[in-house]
Amino acid sequence: MRKILAAALLLALAGCGSSGSGDSSGKKTVTMWMYPVIDDQAKSKAFWTKVEKDFEAKNPTIDVKVDLQPWEGRQEKVTTSLASKKGFDIVLLGPDQIPQYAKQGTISPVDDVVAPDKAAFRPGALTALTTDGKLFGVPIYQTVTAPIFNKKAFAEAGITKLPETYDELKADAPKLAAKKIAILMYPGGPETTLNLSFYPILWSNGGSVFAPDGKSVAFNGPEGVQSLQYLLDLKAAGGLPENAATLDKTEGGPMEQGKAGILNAAANIDAVKLGAAIGAENVAVGLPFKGAKQVTFGIPGGLLLAKHAENAENADAAKKFMQYIASAPVATDLAKESGYFPARADAQVDEASPTLKEFAKSLEYAYPGDAHPAARQVMALLVPEIQAALQGKKTAKQALDDAAKAANAVVSGGG
Repeated sequence: MRKILAAALLLALAGCGSSGSGDSSGKKTVTMWMYPVIDDQAKSKAFWTKVEKDFEAKNPTIDVKVDLQPWEGRQEKVTTSLASKKGFDIVLLGPDQIPQYAKQGTISPVDDVVAPDKAAFRPGALTALTTDGKLFGVPIYQTVTAPIFNKKAFAEAGITKLPETYDELKADAPKLAAKKIAILMYPGGPETTLNLSFYPILWSNGGSVFAPDGKSVAFNGPEGVQSLQYLLDLKAAGGLPENAATLDKTEGGPMEQGKAGILNAAANIDAVKLGAAIGAENVAVGLPFKGAKQVTFGIPGGLLLAKHAENAENADAAKKFMQYIASAPVATDLAKESGYFPARADAQVDEASPTLKEFAKSLEYAYPGDAHPAARQVMALLVPEIQAALQGKKTAKQALDDAAKAANAVVSGGG
């Protein structure tokens, strides 16, 4: 089955653009795979079309193509493209995806791309995109997540002070449940990364996905069991939607329907959409919930350079395009259109967004996740076990121990 899937992906790449050193006109060609950083498809297309045209106007000997890709299937398609040396020269990825490709030797360091403006970038963004002392991603934006609240739901439940800790959240759950409102919109479906669901709770309890030496997983330790049991206790108290195990973080869900009070690891765009659905006056943005630690998920988006592009004649052209996208003017425009933050201090933040100002307060708590070459593989093994626990099929410990057994086989290279 895996061989069939790999073959299908290779065929699909033929229709997704191909990297190359030049064309019949003598121009150097550069292909970049970009993802829906700008949530609105029409705005995304318009933005990247303008980026292409503006760059080519300044660099007439370079032909660039921004190939807009969906989030779905990203990991498999990127892995296949890098292995086949086709599809793209540049690709957008997050910090936890870099170690895998760095270890495989399919991406190239980009320290020289950032070097001219290195002092302008957020230090945390550069650190997050660095593996084994080498920078593998050029930061073009910075995300941060924070809890968003349906204030009206809390008011109707007689709660005047919004919870600030996980303990307070749990204590308030029965009050909202009495109004048939789940206090926490937990997106347990496989479409939502664990970085936006289970991991923030794990981190807040002082836990981690991997052991310090990276040779095994640690999510099934006491902190992990405590974190999953917390979710099970919330569900038992009516604090999670009934379908939390399969729920996706999509528009029109329980938050917009007024059936959930909190989305824990939300982005600014989530706050904007919620405001449009229930009224901006009913939306509040909080700081990350306090547990043993106060932490939330937040990453820089990084442009990676394929190793085969580094070795091709168009390497300089590709790096020039990466520098252009990461420049202060483009970073400012991208931040405004995406609702994220620029990854450099000399770019401007959209002051017109009141919710974005609130999200900025959580930047100091942002954590890019547990980087490891097997991070995404481990996540794929953990998701169904957490779902099984939420569906009452396994205890918290059983679910995490079963996931750990399968994950350790992958981490150790045995599976």
